[in-house]
Amino acid sequence: MSSKTKILLAILVIALAAGSRLIDHPFNFTPIAAMSIFAGCYFHKRWGVLLPLLAMVLSDYIIGFYHWPVMISVYLGVALSYYIGWQLARNKKWPGVLGASVFSSVLFFLLTNFSVWAFFNWYPHTLTGLLNCFTLALPFFRNSLAGDLTYTLIFFGAFEAVLWAARVNKKAQLAENS
Repeated sequence: MSSKTKILLAILVIALAAGSRLIDHPFNFTPIAAMSIFAGCYFHKRWGVLLPLLAMVLSDYIIGFYHWPVMISVYLGVALSYYIGWQLARNKKWPGVLGASVFSSVLFFLLTNFSVWAFFNWYPHTLTGLLNCFTLALPFFRNSLAGDLTYTLIFFGAFEAVLWAARVNKKAQLAENS
């Protein structure tokens, strides 16, 4: 794939991911983590982590920024999803792709809800308070996990289908020219 095509694809993915946060959707059912994993896997240059973070900044600018310690944990979770994708690039088999998506969802859940517990006074700063925080966040985790898995399947499936079609087309052209 040419650099120009990769750049255009990256811009398209950023626009779609940022835009998806601006339309009505179930809480936490967004493509951001899936986009991060995808970017890490296919755009595995160090600057690639900027793709999902840029989508977050653009959409947060419109939606509104929030409590900075929680925001940092959200952005860290997005960046870690990119790293998970980077590791996935070595072995892009479907079980690994789905495992990366689940792992990313769990990591994001733990990071962001720990941050809510640590930086707000909504829960007692005890083990019981932390467990209560995690328990009450489970409905959001369900949506996050469902969204991450759905969008991961869409991104990876569509991209691999395009790559497969390009290979088939190239073989057909080679056969035609010989």
